[in-house]
Amino acid sequence: MTVAERLNDIQQQIMDACKRAERNPEDVTIVAVTKSVGPQRAREVIESGIRHLGENRVEGLELKMPEIGSDARWHFIGSLQSRKVRDVINRIDFLHSLDRASLAKEIQKRAERPVDCFVQVNVSGEASKSGIGPEEAADFIRLLGAYDKIRVVGLMTMAPNTEEEQVIRNTFRGLRELRDEISSLGLPHAPCTELSMGMSNDFGIAVEEGATFVRIGTAIVGYESGERS
Repeated sequence: MTVAERLNDIQQQIMDACKRAERNPEDVTIVAVTKSVGPQRAREVIESGIRHLGENRVEGLELKMPEIGSDARWHFIGSLQSRKVRDVINRIDFLHSLDRASLAKEIQKRAERPVDCFVQVNVSGEASKSGIGPEEAADFIRLLGAYDKIRVVGLMTMAPNTEEEQVIRNTFRGLRELRDEISSLGLPHAPCTELSMGMSNDFGIAVEEGATFVRIGTAIVGYESGERS
């Protein structure tokens, strides 16, 4: 299948999920995760109508940005080391992995403009996953008010790697409920209206539970390096 054909299938699945959840499909943004493919395949994504591209390494941005540049809105979706902030933060439109005070401090130091950030929350509690605990989220986000280069647009999580749909659904539902709680605080620096959740294998459930950004890799771009996303 071509990128365009895969994308059409993904968009239909999102429309179906929105219909089940009585949502507007226009409220769901597809972030095509191009970390495992080269610039040419990423360009195909752009030509198919997707403008949001996701990378998880500095090297991916450096490889693709000269080819695509401002034709895309760039999302950094991987864990970001503090020492890499200066190489990333002024190249991207969204950061999906803000999860610690030291990272926030480095962003404040390096960013030339306010950056739209998702606070990463480890809803499932798995030791293998990054993110702050749900019980820490509100206090952490309040503290971010001290940094005028950070705008908390929403929360991000990853579901456990399991076939149990209810476990996945509960994870996404937990993030949505937490988002609603934080949004209700009315913090000027943290409108926190968005939910970044759902990947190639579970984005339908994520959409049903309120995702506004879904991070879909191989289901759209296929494989080149063998890395799945």
